[in-house]
Amino acid sequence: MVRLLERRQRTGSVLTFFAIATFSLHILVLFLFLLQGLNIRQLSLRKPPNFVQLINGKPVANIDDLAREPEAIRQFISKTMISMFSWSGTLPPQNIEEIASPKPDLGILINTPQGGSQKISTSTWVASFALSEDFRKGFLSTVAEMTPPEVFSENPNQAMTSQLVIKRVYPPKQIALGKWQVGMVADLVQKNRVGGAKLITPFNKDFLVRASDYFANPQADNSTDLQKAIYSVRTDRLEIYEIRNLCLLDDYNLNPDKSKQCETGQTSDSFIR
Repeated sequence: MVRLLERRQRTGSVLTFFAIATFSLHILVLFLFLLQGLNIRQLSLRKPPNFVQLINGKPVANIDDLAREPEAIRQFISKTMISMFSWSGTLPPQNIEEIASPKPDLGILINTPQGGSQKISTSTWVASFALSEDFRKGFLSTVAEMTPPEVFSENPNQAMTSQLVIKRVYPPKQIALGKWQVGMVADLVQKNRVGGAKLITPFNKDFLVRASDYFANPQADNSTDLQKAIYSVRTDRLEIYEIRNLCLLDDYNLNPDKSKQCETGQTSDSFIR
């Protein structure tokens, strides 16, 4: 009888130990599932890596989401401004046939500060998506005011073109995390198609640039050429959020005394925000 009780106690102890071990194992598995779920959620919320440093035509991934290569920033400024102020009166060719016979640019109407509306080129409108949204509207109004209506003229004797000739883009100066200041010295050259009379206007500007997010086109296969062009503008993951006049006395990054001289009227009033 005593042996039978001892066997029952041993059996009960083994079953109790097995039950506790099984319960503990279930708790461990549940904890691992929760941990894995949290890791998956963090991965889903993580921003994609930056492939914006276009050096020699090859994208380079950045570990720091707000880091940008200086040369990539300079190329971004140059590319954006050239597209913004290249007014040819025709649309960029999309195929071989349009190279020989380009389509006329009908322009896009933009409201001006005076309450009217004037046209800007399609390339200007597309390039403007490289600007921050709060700055873009006012900037386009200013560009519309300085865009000659003759750019869209069908009369070859009146038609005009414009080109931005960049002389120098200074190395970016970091002013905050993910923000830079870039100076550019250039000339805006406008000329008549017939006769070639030129009007050269200095275009010396200081750009404030910051890192931005980019989201790929969800319907890339069904997009129009214009939509594709707009999405391509944002692939650099940079945006211009302010443009100031660049004062040129001796050099870039002037001392405070010289900066005060610049503020007294030695630069044009264009694009002051």
